Amino acid sequence: MYFLGYDIGSSSVKVCLVEADSGKIAASDFYPKEEMKITAVKPGWAEQEPEDWWNNLKLAHASVMKSSGIDGKEIKAIGITWQMHGLVIVDKDKKVLRPSIIWCDSRAVSYGEKAFKEIGEEKCLSRLLNSPGNFTASKLAWVKENEPHIYEKIDKLMLPGDYIGMKLTGDIVMTIEGLSEGIFWDFKSNTLSEDVLKYYDIPKSFFPDIKPIFGVQGQVSASAAEELGLKEGTPVSYRAGDQPNNALSLNVFNPGEIASNAGTSGVVYGVADVLCYDNLSRVNTFAHVNYTAEQMRLGVLLCINGTGILNSWLKRNLALEGMSYNDMNSLAAKSPVGAKGIRIIPFGNGAERILENRDVNCSIHGINFNIHDKSDILRAAQEGIVFSYEYGMEIMKDMGLDIHVIRAGYANMFLSPVFGQTLASISGAAIELYNTDGAAGAAKGAGMGIGYYASNKEAFASLEKLAVIEPEQDKADEYRAAYESWKGHLYK
Repeated sequence: MYFLGYDIGSSSVKVCLVEADSGKIAASDFYPKEEMKITAVKPGWAEQEPEDWWNNLKLAHASVMKSSGIDGKEIKAIGITWQMHGLVIVDKDKKVLRPSIIWCDSRAVSYGEKAFKEIGEEKCLSRLLNSPGNFTASKLAWVKENEPHIYEKIDKLMLPGDYIGMKLTGDIVMTIEGLSEGIFWDFKSNTLSEDVLKYYDIPKSFFPDIKPIFGVQGQVSASAAEELGLKEGTPVSYRAGDQPNNALSLNVFNPGEIASNAGTSGVVYGVADVLCYDNLSRVNTFAHVNYTAEQMRLGVLLCINGTGILNSWLKRNLALEGMSYNDMNSLAAKSPVGAKGIRIIPFGNGAERILENRDVNCSIHGINFNIHDKSDILRAAQEGIVFSYEYGMEIMKDMGLDIHVIRAGYANMFLSPVFGQTLASISGAAIELYNTDGAAGAAKGAGMGIGYYASNKEAFASLEKLAVIEPEQDKADEYRAAYESWKGHLYK
């Protein structure tokens, strides 16, 4: 018996096959091998064709099935995870009306800011737990004002994972988690937000049926079964956005548990059990995968844009030809804590919510031509990224989150000893590194959704812990001094 996980990213679509009893990955692959196309018609725009997600899913799925050698009838459930906050709209024939406006598209910022003021900041924060911001509801408002000929044809709206669910089952459904990440959910009334729908004049008919995150949300249709080589009727039994799902894949379900990742961008995601929000919306709060009206489980999301993208920029532009990222990590480790006084502000990939959307860009401070070399710049870059995490985690701590253990996949920036050790030491939290990813988590979520696993503890019993990084207590003052110095340069 096997479970399938589909991870719909903006760079690629990953498919993972998990053997049910052992919890081990039987096969996985992703497509395309180069990054998926993102169309930017104007500055700040970012769109993708939903059909491209489906086509790449089919390619990765075919590869996984071929390499595993199993019969599609052995797959008993499917889980889906996706790039959050995107907008997909279809007509009554389930035809996509325009390209998806994806998570990193910023065209709707002004719509969300206006809604925040006119609905009322306190009402938005206390009921939505966020400003409407640049999320899905505001993107829909942009379509309404700028493309009325398209808006008038809308039958249903979806998030990217809901589109994949529709392609698999023929049914359009959403979850409370999805509605919350789109800023459509009122956490006080536990219903669609009347305030948001009334302000943006969005009809309730646009919203599909709401299904539980864990549970049968639909069954693979005859046409999808034929395309994918699956058994007709196979249940789709789990779906969640990529960050709640990343937390699930690391067995982060309860208060005090923290998940992180550090790819092109970086995330710290903590679980809270009371309604909480940041007054300035510098971090965001959504329903977690195990949220119910009876059991409050919220995911507090800190997102950092300038993470691995800074490291890759340095690789391309710092005359490091022929060096691997492992080589760069080794070189960074030759520099001492504090990088001999160099400080790098890493926000060169756009405005940051944790900085109240101020565009401070990337800057390098304190270079001395007589004492500094590449190793110091590389270390300062990794420290600067970590310090941006700590800056955000201080906001999360002020909201009441307890950060004492951070779980992460052993990948990307977490492959660097400097990065991991600096994060542990500046935060005071142990870093636990695991062998997992989002697609594998979605597959196990599917197993939970059909009741094969009685609990998350059972589902993730096989989760392999690869390493634990403890804070360097004897150097705590050095890390703290470097961080305070970094903060002093933040708005210069």
